[in-house]
Amino acid sequence: MDPCPFVRVLVGNLALRMPVAPPAAGAGAGVHPSTSPCHCKIRLGKMPAQLVPAPLAPSDSGEQAPASGALAAAFHLSKADLEWFNGKPSLFSSRGEATLKVAVYAGRKGSTCGVSSGRLLGKATIPLDLKGAEAKPAVLHSGWISIGKRAGKGGPAAAELSLTVRAEPDPRFVFEFDGEPECSPQVLQVRGSMKQPMFTCKFGCRSNSDLRRPGMQPEAPGKERKGWSVTVHDLSGSPVAMASMVTPFVPSPGTDRVSRSNPGAWLILRPAGDGAWEPWARLECWRERGGAGASDSLGYRFDLLLPGVDHAVPLADSSISSSKGGKFAIDLTAAQPLSRGGTPGCSPRGSGDFSNWPLGNYRGFVMSAAVQGEGKCSKPAVEVGVAHIGCAEDAAAFVALAAAVDLSMDACRLFSHRLRKELSHPQADLLR
Repeated sequence: MDPCPFVRVLVGNLALRMPVAPPAAGAGAGVHPSTSPCHCKIRLGKMPAQLVPAPLAPSDSGEQAPASGALAAAFHLSKADLEWFNGKPSLFSSRGEATLKVAVYAGRKGSTCGVSSGRLLGKATIPLDLKGAEAKPAVLHSGWISIGKRAGKGGPAAAELSLTVRAEPDPRFVFEFDGEPECSPQVLQVRGSMKQPMFTCKFGCRSNSDLRRPGMQPEAPGKERKGWSVTVHDLSGSPVAMASMVTPFVPSPGTDRVSRSNPGAWLILRPAGDGAWEPWARLECWRERGGAGASDSLGYRFDLLLPGVDHAVPLADSSISSSKGGKFAIDLTAAQPLSRGGTPGCSPRGSGDFSNWPLGNYRGFVMSAAVQGEGKCSKPAVEVGVAHIGCAEDAAAFVALAAAVDLSMDACRLFSHRLRKELSHPQADLLR
């Protein structure tokens, strides 16, 4: 298996240094960060902006930028993104101009009606040279940069922001379902324009209720979705991973939606030999009610089940828009600090000592699965970090997880909606 080139751009070691007196006029007038928290809005090219706190540094901290080790933001670039950034600019395109834009605000992070909260203190634009970034790591910027204008001759100096920007290779294996998981599709490995079969999936739906939670009774016939499973086979036909629905998806009393307090659940299983299976992880899903003017979302929680550990280890807890779809992601990059050298640490202290790292061998970007919203044809696309795949069975486990996430979008549909026939009728070729 050959991976695809990816690059992650890491921003860390943030510190804000303000003049002794605030500017007399203009943006930020009357606001001084000594009495108000500050935050940064960081954007790379056309990628979504990220909001992070901006800690204060002493005004006499000198020229050397602080090295707190804190990672503030991470951007993940595919080969297509790199080609876009590294392409030749034209009259109608800004290609070739990879720029990191940072806006600093006084006030707590957040937004109102799409407008960032807080008062703007200043902005900075940092050009980034991403050529060769997929081959070797590089520090693209490190030090102080001005984010505002000096308030007249003899006035206080402009505010300054310190940050470190680093790019490093992050190769990934990419897989794509050639059909919806409930239609028992093939799974293809993708590398550039090349696609080749890697796995096959088999969907099953048990009609019995042996997986029902003890004491749980459905409100009425058809008021539960249960017994679904997806088994992943290699090209020789051997089963190498399975996602099995172990807790039915049922509506909360008096409603037609699966609630967070009573989620449905899947076990992701791996072969244990002699036809047996062992649990690798657990996925819980439910339906989150949207706010004013917002659509509902699929909430999820993913826990790792480590051998010899008597409790589940949480790796992801987030949501995906039910109408638009989105990405299920396991990304631990933010849990790892930026070391003084700019490289993400391998342990919470960045010391290289793994003994206190609670997540086993899972570090940095782990995987993502892109799924479509309700009622749309969904063929999940899966990315898995190279460090997390040692064999085909490892990849199959993530493929099974992606199938479970996609199927949960249907399992969490309002119970007033009818499911497609592949999901609502038990199948004869049940999986064992």
